[in-house]
Amino acid sequence: MRDVPLLIVALTVSLYWLRVGAMVIRARRRDHHDVGVVPERPVERAMWIGFVPIVVAWCALPWLALSRDAAPFGLPAFARDASAYATFRWVGSLAAVACLLMTMLCWRRMGRNWRMDISDRNTTLITDGLFARIRHPIYAFSIGMMTATAIVLPTPLMLAVAAAHIVLMNVKARNEEAHLARMHGDSYTRYVARTGRFLPMARRS
Repeated sequence: MRDVPLLIVALTVSLYWLRVGAMVIRARRRDHHDVGVVPERPVERAMWIGFVPIVVAWCALPWLALSRDAAPFGLPAFARDASAYATFRWVGSLAAVACLLMTMLCWRRMGRNWRMDISDRNTTLITDGLFARIRHPIYAFSIGMMTATAIVLPTPLMLAVAAAHIVLMNVKARNEEAHLARMHGDSYTRYVARTGRFLPMARRS
């Protein structure tokens, strides 16, 4: 019987990165500008060396698991046989879809300001919509989708990929914040004071 939660996650993650690829191609053809596929700055280039294999593994491991029954790619026995865990896997698969949909809203809001790296050429600071309470909603939903993938496919390989991804998202977010603080000064400081990095800041009474 087909593993439906795993299939949903595999399709969702693939669609996510196919959409990213389509945005890169569209930006080059329509706007004739680069969106940072190859980062401009050395620090981000170093992160990219680690991030590319993470993305490849993230896309590949769910598809490999669909056709494997044994380690290291197949679903572990506890996730396959325990009926209680099946509920968590369904929740995880639906959460992945929700993260994709919310990310698409962020992409739409950013429009031509969307980039994959930081750049002095893009000076627009977006602080409305989903950015009104979260500084990095796209990264937050990426972490959410990766966590959902690890719930649906809790293999050692997938868990290692998820851990590395979350670490890199945190490093990249902090690096971007330092860059934006230099560019926007007090306006960005005020924005940081009222927002959370990946989760909304608790409202003060």
